[in-house]
Amino acid sequence: MVLEATMICIDNSEWMRNGDYSPSRLRAQADAVSLICGAKTQSNPENTVGILTMGGKGVRVLTTPTTDLGKILACMHELDIGGEMNIAAGIQVAQLALKHRQNKNQRQRIIVFAGSPVKYDRKVMEMIGKKLKKNSVAIDIVNFGEDDDGKPEKLEALLAAVNNNDSSHLVHVPTGPNALSDVLISSPVFTADGEGGSGFAAAAAAAAAGGVSDFDFGVDPNIDPELALALRVSMEEERARQEAAAKRAADEASRQGKDEEPSSNSQDATMTDNANNTAAETTEKTADPMDEEKSLLERAFAMSMGTSVSDTSMADADTSKATDEDKELALALQMSMQDDTKDPSNQSDMSKVLEDQSFVSSILTSLPGVDPNDPSVKDLIASLQGQPESSEQKKKEDEPPKDDK
Repeated sequence: MVLEATMICIDNSEWMRNGDYSPSRLRAQADAVSLICGAKTQSNPENTVGILTMGGKGVRVLTTPTTDLGKILACMHELDIGGEMNIAAGIQVAQLALKHRQNKNQRQRIIVFAGSPVKYDRKVMEMIGKKLKKNSVAIDIVNFGEDDDGKPEKLEALLAAVNNNDSSHLVHVPTGPNALSDVLISSPVFTADGEGGSGFAAAAAAAAAGGVSDFDFGVDPNIDPELALALRVSMEEERARQEAAAKRAADEASRQGKDEEPSSNSQDATMTDNANNTAAETTEKTADPMDEEKSLLERAFAMSMGTSVSDTSMADADTSKATDEDKELALALQMSMQDDTKDPSNQSDMSKVLEDQSFVSSILTSLPGVDPNDPSVKDLIASLQGQPESSEQKKKEDEPPKDDK
């Protein structure tokens, strides 16, 4: 892509109020300028574009060459209509602005929109053209609107003087239903860049404008056949790639479907077995609680029975052991009771013996398994001590009273 600095000269004279170009000459011109700026900046990011007006009170530079497209489009809203077009002064100011460009490697180009009559004669236009050619400045002229006073001849003289290797162009845009920007899209103003032309800028501008082109991809094959062929081949390759991708996806889907059928059958069988096992486990679990409860009850009953039996046997063993241990004591006590009933003197002796606490304690201590301090043993001893006394009292009560002599 060509590295280029461009100055666009806009005609904002009183002639721009006419409505022969929809919606007006000025608005149609502004739309075309916006498309050109977009095409230039898109063709090369380092391209710069500047704007100036040739009408009103004098030539006025709206913006110097810049890469900021937003700044360029914003200055288009500051256009005021008035005065007459001063094409000679406008071209000279544009050349001066390009001379002071920042990047000296950029080529210089001026685009002039001439919609009103040209007041300069042919010689002046030729002199301006020679000066531009001397400074290696190319020019594109857009002739629209008024054609009186030999305007086309003057512009052609300017083009002939500045043209070098077909780097400059003149485009005549007649009035009609087509907008000014639509006609310029397929013109050398968009497509020519000094190297045989490129349709990329035109296609980008058409896409940005949202316009409809009669050619595929917005490129005229007569103007740029190489680009049109490249776009067509690229589109066919992309279509073939998409078709191959769709076919591959369909094959993979069918293969996965075939693979999934046996796996799904095995999965169904596995799920059926799992369901049967789950049902069996559920049935077993449903029946198990009753069996478990029954077994637990039986176990608890058996344990309780075993505990009671063992407790009873242990109690009997303890009782028998205690009986064996206390057999001598019980026999001795029984014999003493019998002796007491038979012999009162023995009872009194036994009571005296039982009253001797130390003697009774020593006897009880000598007996195996007998605790003298046990409450039952103490109660038994106390009852034995109380029986002789009660028997003596009863005997005294039974005796008849003795008469006093």
